[in-house]
Amino acid sequence: MAFHAEGLVAIVIFYLMILFVGIWAAWKNKSSGGAEGGDRSERIMVGGRDIGLFVGGFTMTATWVGGGYINGTAEYVYLPGFGLAWAQAPFGYALSLVVGGLFFAKPMRSRGYVTMLDPFQQIYGKRMGGLLFIPALMGEIFWSAAILSALGATLSVIVDIDINMSVVISALIAIFYTLVGGLYSVAYTDVVQLFCIFIGLWISVPFALSHPAVSDITVTAKEVIYQSPWLGNIDPKDKWLWADNFCLLVYFQRVLSASSATYAQVLSFIAAFGCLVMAVPSVLIGAIGASTDWNQTSYGALPPKDMDQSDMILPIVLQHLCPSYISFFGLGAVSAAVMSSADSSILSASSMFARNIYQLAFRQSASDTEIVWVMRCTIFVFGALATAMALLTGSVYGLWYLSSDLVYIIIFPQLLSVLFVKGTNTYGSVAGYVFGLLLRIGGGEPYLKLPPFIYYPGWVTQEKIHHVTGDIEYFVQQRFPFKTMSMLASFLANVAFSYMTKYLFESGMWSHKYDFLDAVVSKHSDEIMDKDTLVSNHDNIILSEITPVRQSLGASLAGTFINSEILSDDGASSPEDLVIKND
Repeated sequence: MAFHAEGLVAIVIFYLMILFVGIWAAWKNKSSGGAEGGDRSERIMVGGRDIGLFVGGFTMTATWVGGGYINGTAEYVYLPGFGLAWAQAPFGYALSLVVGGLFFAKPMRSRGYVTMLDPFQQIYGKRMGGLLFIPALMGEIFWSAAILSALGATLSVIVDIDINMSVVISALIAIFYTLVGGLYSVAYTDVVQLFCIFIGLWISVPFALSHPAVSDITVTAKEVIYQSPWLGNIDPKDKWLWADNFCLLVYFQRVLSASSATYAQVLSFIAAFGCLVMAVPSVLIGAIGASTDWNQTSYGALPPKDMDQSDMILPIVLQHLCPSYISFFGLGAVSAAVMSSADSSILSASSMFARNIYQLAFRQSASDTEIVWVMRCTIFVFGALATAMALLTGSVYGLWYLSSDLVYIIIFPQLLSVLFVKGTNTYGSVAGYVFGLLLRIGGGEPYLKLPPFIYYPGWVTQEKIHHVTGDIEYFVQQRFPFKTMSMLASFLANVAFSYMTKYLFESGMWSHKYDFLDAVVSKHSDEIMDKDTLVSNHDNIILSEITPVRQSLGASLAGTFINSEILSDDGASSPEDLVIKND
């Protein structure tokens, strides 16, 4: 494959444009709000909570619409035996944003939280917050590494430049403008990137559809022409597996940057619509790939699926079914999608570390300037770590996939408990963490070649043929929805152990001296933090005094189990709300 100077020039121009917008956004932020007081670190993390509806909708959509999103959607539509029926990302992401907007955006934003770990540290303490930081950090780092790796492979298909060089350059640009401006840079560059993705892919679709080697996609949707129909189908025996994968819901930090709780909800709904719209060209490109006689193209006699290149169907379609100048527009779209997700993930990980680990757990007296510098250092460290993994690790997609499971199985039920269930404590949180983790890992992970030690009902042995090498790989497929079961088990364990320990300590069956986590006996301690700690606008964080809990059990059933305070906008919730007082 020849070196394409035009493609390299197009990429350089695009990256310079993104860099310019990021620097301009940082300058705009500094000149408009930097000199008027307020926490600089919070402006970097959540844009000072004044991200407008237009920009906020774009940046929240761009957080989801990344390189893995557009490439993965096209791949699954193209893959024989899967098709559109198994391309779950567009519908799953849209549904999760709607659910998040309906149930999570209002309590999270109205409470003034800055990161997703704030409610955990408020109720469960800094140590548990640090433990929950691990799966959250893994998800962000592996997500960034996976999409940077995808970018390198995409550039190698179209431009034929060194993969490692393309990954490093893209990562450096994303890290640089995230370092300079934080969420403002990320948000405004997301606007540009989404326009580039939408225009770039839609320009490519008509040219690819009109290629002589492409059959009518409305015919190949239901009939076998070159391969099985691209609409796909769900085998009845796989319906629980499909449902299990569909339930992997993750909710990102952009909701916290809205100026009000209502705006946060509206942003979620806008992003849900945006995810569906942005998936349309990827679906069409996957359908085009399934409708192409590749023997009539410059690609070669064998189709991509027989060359183990199904994951690269989008750039392959751009390269071999579109004119060169059109494929370069498409390349800009792919690189835009990658950067729009990589910068968001890096900022989210660094925000969680600087605030929830460094400031709240170790340096509560840290000044705002110190927190900003910690964020800058961790942006570089996490960005470098993601880049190294993209360059050195062969199973980045598998690691990211497992991390997504961990966020769904561990973080999601913890968030449900802390926001909507009254009375959960650190003991229950630890139990839920352990139960969910063991049940998930016990099911194994074929992509990581991790064998199961728990064989759930309906498991089968499958084989995967590597067409290029001829190797046959055998793995265990769990058709039972064990991921969702693990999530539910984690949630129930949290609630059950919380109420059990609460009863044992408050009834006097267990001595207070055994409450080594200060989760029941002490209302506040240096471990459990109240609302003022989490949203303090002062440099010094003041903790409430240690106070013994009143041993009382008189309350209505609804008041005992439903955390009604967190569902309203009035007042602030804290560990004090966990105390049930006598009437």
